[in-house]
Parts: sequence; C-alpha cells; structure tokens
Amino acid sequence: MQSWTPTRIAVGAAGAFALLYVAFGLNGWGSPAANEQAIGEISRWCERVHKGLLREPVNALGNLGFVVAGLAMLRTLGRDATIGRPNQFFGHTPVALLYASAAVFLGPGSAVMHGTHTFFGAWIDNLSMVAYILIPWLFNLSILGRWTSRTFFTIYGSLVLLYAVGYWFIGPDLGIGLELFDVSIAVWIISEVLYRFWSPAMRVGSGLVGFGVAFLFGITPSQMLAAPGEYWWVALFWLPGLLATHPAPATRRYTPWFWVGVGAFLIAYAIWLTGTAQHPWCRPDSLIQAHAVWHLLSAVATWGFFKFLRTEAPVTAGSQLAGVRHQSGSSR
Repeated sequence: MQSWTPTRIAVGAAGAFALLYVAFGLNGWGSPAANEQAIGEISRWCERVHKGLLREPVNALGNLGFVVAGLAMLRTLGRDATIGRPNQFFGHTPVALLYASAAVFLGPGSAVMHGTHTFFGAWIDNLSMVAYILIPWLFNLSILGRWTSRTFFTIYGSLVLLYAVGYWFIGPDLGIGLELFDVSIAVWIISEVLYRFWSPAMRVGSGLVGFGVAFLFGITPSQMLAAPGEYWWVALFWLPGLLATHPAPATRRYTPWFWVGVGAFLIAYAIWLTGTAQHPWCRPDSLIQAHAVWHLLSAVATWGFFKFLRTEAPVTAGSQLAGVRHQSGSSR
C-alpha cells in the first residue's frame, strides 16, 4: 500500500488541478497576456484561439502526455525492489520522486499557458520547464562534485525560487539576458560528457561541447563571438567542469534509452519549429497541431531519460583500476 502512495498523491493532485482549472475558468480568464492573441485569431503556436475553458484546446490537451509519463515513472518506482540496487532512480528515493513529479508538473504548467493565455499561465509554464531541466544536470554535478543530498536540494530549490521570483517581477530572461531553460540543455549535455569521459583535461575542454549544442539549436560560434554582450552566458558552459571535481563512481548505458530521449527531443524540436503562426504548414483549425506533437514527443523524452538514469551501476574494482592506469598513462 505504501509503495503506491506517491502515485496516488500525484493522481489526486492532477485531479485537484483539473477541478481548480474548471472552477476558475468558469468565471473567464480575463485579459490575455500582452503577447497573446484575441479570440478568433491565430495564436503564436498556430492553433486558433477559442472561447471557453481552453484557448488552444489541442495544444493544451497535448500536455496530458507529461502527466501520463510522470505517473508511469511513479508507478515504476513504486514497484521497484530496491534491495541490492545502489541506484538513486530505483524506488522512492528523493531525487527519483523529484524527477517524476517534475515530469508530471510539466503537463499542468504548459496546459495553463495554452489554456488561459494569461501572464500567470506563461509564468507557470516556464517555471515547470526550468523545474524539470535543472534536475539532470544538477544531479550529475552532485555526483561528480560529491555533494550531499542536502546540498543538491538546497541548490535546486534556490535556483527554482530565484527563477520564479525573477520571472514574475522582472521577466523570463531575469533582466540579464539569461534563458535558463535553453542554457540548461547545453549544461546538461556538458555534464553528461564529463560523467562519461571525466579527466582533468576534459574538465578544461568540456565547455566547448556547449558550442556544439548551441549550433544544433541554430546559434553559431560566429554569432556568439560577434555579440559577446548578448551571449555572455557561454561562460556557464565551463560551470560543470569547474564543479566536477571527481570522476563518476558509476557507469551508465547510453543505448538505447539516452538516445531515445535525445532523438525524441530533437524530433520534437524540429516539429516545434513548424508550429508557429508564421510557418507555411500552419493549419489553425486542424485537430493535429505541431505544438501538441512537440508536447507528446517531449513527454517521450522525459521517459527515455528516466529509463536511462536507471541504468546507472557502480564501477567495479577492476574497471576502477583500469581507469587509474589509463589516467596515469595519459599524464606522462
């Protein structure tokens, strides 16, 4: 019975959210945010704006994928036999519950934005994305930096709170030109490279990986060099190398689940680019919306990364000795 408690809590929270959403929506959503369109017009994300509870019905309901994925994670964790498994993504460990809860939160967070077109909706949507994306790279750095669990959660909670307050009172870039979600994608990949290939030299050079990630999303090194004031945040690409003071004491299997997550997200991003009002493929009255597909595939990505993190296993004594010999030889 106890193993199912987090799942039941999440189901209850999702149900309570739905009831509150309807209760508030029956009174109307008031004036839209400054960057949203009027009823009857085509929204930023291609779908036509409707009256009623859901301004963008298809795009809003597409977020159910996150809720399903998160609940599936909680159910999986509840069924785990944790004896003999020193993996923090088995059973109801704090970080596993945080990850699964953040995945669930992505659903309501985005649904409020697409459903209400309010400033609050935009705020909680971005907050849910940041609350999710911080977890994997902070988790990696907590391992590589030998942080305590308390340190991990203190840093995580502080960053989420800082972003929430900063967005609400200043703006999504916190007044310093920092898109925390976007930068965190690069920092996550850099931290994963360090987890897999840690060495003193890699700590120094790992920041260069961030330029490759940025290039995938349309920002070239030449653009960054031409406007250092605008792209000052590339300095954060070296944050993982600075904090990753030790090699990982465990290994992870990257095939298939890491690549499932990466592939699902990259395909989702490619589709996301087509889901705008300006794109020639935009069909505002279609029941198939590109942005809704982005949500569904992104939910698949969260599941892929969850399964990937569950492949972590301690390094054996033999492999540790081989690693020491390799590092010793490479330093000569």
